[in-house]
Amino acid sequence: MSTNENSLELLREQLDATNLQLLELLSQRAELAGQLGKLKEAQGVPDFDPVREQQMLDKLIAANRGPFDDATIRQLFKDIFKASLNYQKEEHKKHLIVSRKNQPDSTVIKVKDTLVGGKASIMVAGPCSVESYQQTREVGAALKEAGVPILRGGAFKPRTSPYDFQGLGIEGLQILKRVGDEFGLATISEIVDPRHLEEAIPYIDIIQIGARNMHNFELLKAAGETRTPVLLKRGLAATMEEFLHAAEYIVSRGNTQVMLIERGIRTYEKWTRNTLDISAVPILKKESHLPVLVDVTHSTGRKDILAPCAKAALAAGADGIMVEVHPNPAVALSDAQQQLNIPEFHKFLSEVKESGLFKA
Repeated sequence: MSTNENSLELLREQLDATNLQLLELLSQRAELAGQLGKLKEAQGVPDFDPVREQQMLDKLIAANRGPFDDATIRQLFKDIFKASLNYQKEEHKKHLIVSRKNQPDSTVIKVKDTLVGGKASIMVAGPCSVESYQQTREVGAALKEAGVPILRGGAFKPRTSPYDFQGLGIEGLQILKRVGDEFGLATISEIVDPRHLEEAIPYIDIIQIGARNMHNFELLKAAGETRTPVLLKRGLAATMEEFLHAAEYIVSRGNTQVMLIERGIRTYEKWTRNTLDISAVPILKKESHLPVLVDVTHSTGRKDILAPCAKAALAAGADGIMVEVHPNPAVALSDAQQQLNIPEFHKFLSEVKESGLFKA
């Protein structure tokens, strides 16, 4: 072997050794970044600190003696900082109780005789608002006939206008339970104030936390201190991370019976009430072990596309569908235009089941 070949081989060996040293140092740095991330999380400090990053870069540039120029050093270390930040975020995800990384097996929640998140799909249906016993009973009878196990109905209604119908309150919950007991249906209703939980729980099998209250942290914590299943709706403009952290508030207080529901997000689109984010379904199923449902009524606001959207949700992996049903939507006190009447509901349910996507 020639002298040049020996030199080339020697330099390659030195480069390999240096690469291994760099790898060891990068691993050490990642471990330090992970420890720092845990401290930041405990203190409620944001992961990314642009001022701190600039200070580190300034020190590195001041110490740079070449052969790389300052711009190259800056870019190399910005990439290292970015990788470390991503590592911090991944480590943070691992520690979320709701994370799939923390619990690989899917959570299955039993509500009376119904399993949510199991092998079978579920349907949740009922009026936007409980208006009277007769109205709710008529829907309950239709659900029983159709084999739908969960009756929804609003008793406390957070409305955009303070002059709109706000619900019957506890009286509405009493009506809901009366109908549920009569037909053997589980009941679900939204609670908007932590002070109402204790009084409301005897009347409902599932606590619903609506989109407008996804960031009501005191309500989330209070729901977490109960042992009643919770259906948590995604906020109007909430990211997936924010949504899962809202669920974490509940489970961190001991209530692990949490279901997530995509109900559309607010965008610039005007042809639907909201924009149904179908991609949220597989993302949530991948990132979390909690059951995932889709509310096709609130996400679209259009009766003519409810069935296609329900089928799309099921095809994306949703565990169930929520839809609003009213005996006479034209006179409904809320969401009159988007609720199905009972014949329309039967047609909707048949179309969804006939698709083969609704798992019995």
